[in-house]
Amino acid sequence: MVRRQRRHARHVINVLRPLFPGYLFTQVNCDMQRWRPMLSTLGVRAVVRCGDRLSLIEDAFIQSLMDREVDGAIARPVSPYRVGQEVRMAGGAFDGLVATIVDMDERDRLTILMDLMNRPIKVKIEERQISPV
Repeated sequence: MVRRQRRHARHVINVLRPLFPGYLFTQVNCDMQRWRPMLSTLGVRAVVRCGDRLSLIEDAFIQSLMDREVDGAIARPVSPYRVGQEVRMAGGAFDGLVATIVDMDERDRLTILMDLMNRPIKVKIEERQISPV
């Protein structure tokens, strides 16, 4: 579960939502166990596969999620950025351009204010597209 902000009628509340809605993770040894009976289990629509082989997730990934759990919810890593901070674009057409963060959302998207052609432009980008100044 993760905590999300829900807005309704000028109220903002924190609610718990599934991190992977509609997915159930199970530990299966593909070489030793028969996994096809899962397909006939009530509520199971499909099993994530690549061709005829199951898609697997490393145990270390699941353990890292469990290690970040606080009060029944996965805690997001602290962002190295804050509103008002100046950042430098990293890569792409605007490589090296300095901008200012004006908004941050829950999905690792930032709204930055850039000066293009002598006028301020708001652009939504991902954290990986910038670096601190």
